[in-house]
Amino acid sequence: MLIETDLTGLPVLVVGPPGLTTETVRRYQRAGAVVSVAASPGDVTTAACEMARLAVLVGPAATWSGTRAALAGRCPVVTEPAREAPRGQVVLVGAGPGGIELMTLAGVRALADADVVLTDRLAEVGDLAALAPGAAIVDVGKRPGHHAVPQGEIERIMVEHAVAGLTVVRLKGGDPYVFGRGGEEVAAAVEAGLPVTVVPGVSSAVGVPGCAGIPLTHRGVSHAFTVVSGHVPLEPRQATALADLGGTVVFLMGMHNLVPLTTALTRAGLAHDTPAAIVERGFTPDQRSIVGTLTTLPDLAARAGASSPSVIIVGEVVRQSAVWDRRVGAASPSGLAVGVTS
Repeated sequence: MLIETDLTGLPVLVVGPPGLTTETVRRYQRAGAVVSVAASPGDVTTAACEMARLAVLVGPAATWSGTRAALAGRCPVVTEPAREAPRGQVVLVGAGPGGIELMTLAGVRALADADVVLTDRLAEVGDLAALAPGAAIVDVGKRPGHHAVPQGEIERIMVEHAVAGLTVVRLKGGDPYVFGRGGEEVAAAVEAGLPVTVVPGVSSAVGVPGCAGIPLTHRGVSHAFTVVSGHVPLEPRQATALADLGGTVVFLMGMHNLVPLTTALTRAGLAHDTPAAIVERGFTPDQRSIVGTLTTLPDLAARAGASSPSVIIVGEVVRQSAVWDRRVGAASPSGLAVGVTS
């Protein structure tokens, strides 16, 4: 449970047996309180009571002899039931394409209740220690060509902590189910008999083009969009299907295959002058857009030194980025626009 009230700097005394107060402590810390813990009746000292401005009695602490008397008249006292038994769970949380502002409230609440957070390289939400107070933060992020922690090991760590009775949040960039291997991690949790929840996130496939002023659908221009993993080149039949379908094509994880991807589409019949763009490092201060055509984009990207993480967009909707750039107050439009075609 997330405390919505700002308790910044408030001294709170949490009273209860070891192992039962963890959630309560974390919740009050998340709200900004300065928390101290009394794990036994003997810890409820006069000094501890005098410092507290709020006391929270967890589970059996409400019946501890002398505890209420020691706190009487010094501060408000509230009681909380303890969980009947520790039961672990796994929560997959989509962090969105960047920044805490693009994360759902459900995701923020899940972090506030986490005992362990397994975080990705692309899950950039700011100060995780503040969002998940008291939780162990484990970086299992993967980089292109370098998987320091293999997927099987990530799932093993996730399950191991949850089986031990902890709440494990698997924090993933974008949405867990959009090229995030979320399905595999859900399957691992289910196989272990663990409760599992998935909190959706804003996918970079939709959010990043949007932040550069490129709508994936637009009345009279595109009534469909297709999201494709670009980590391997397109097979001819795949490229033909995309070219025949029309609409907008979005490639994720495709920068190292930019040349074969664009070449495959032109060979499949997509016009050489089809507008195309790269939006690099979306939702960061370094965001920039490189705009050209299907045939010019690889050279423009090479000259600009574009790199991952980037989203590649192909289709007539790319022209809408020029509309975005003309908006009032657009001191720095959608980033660096290179080689814009009419």
